[in-house]
Amino acid sequence: MSIAPTDYEEWKHCITVKCKISLTDEYVQDRIKALCNHKDKHTKQFIDLYGTDHHALTLSWFKKVANELKEK
Repeated sequence: MSIAPTDYEEWKHCITVKCKISLTDEYVQDRIKALCNHKDKHTKQFIDLYGTDHHALTLSWFKKVANELKEK
C-alpha cells in the first residue's frame, strides 16, 4: 500500500473526504501555481518526499479538477 494516492479518484477522495478540503477554483489555482514553482519551499519538499513522477501526477490531477470546475 502506497502512502500517496495512486489514481485520480483516490487522490480526490483523500483531499475532499479525509482532509476535508474543498476543491474550490481559488484553492485549485493556488495549488497549481505553487506546484509549478520549483523554487517554492513546499513544492521542493513535496518533490523530495514523493519524487518528480508523483509531483507531475499530482499537478495533472489539480489541472483535471480545474477543467472540471470550468465545465460546471
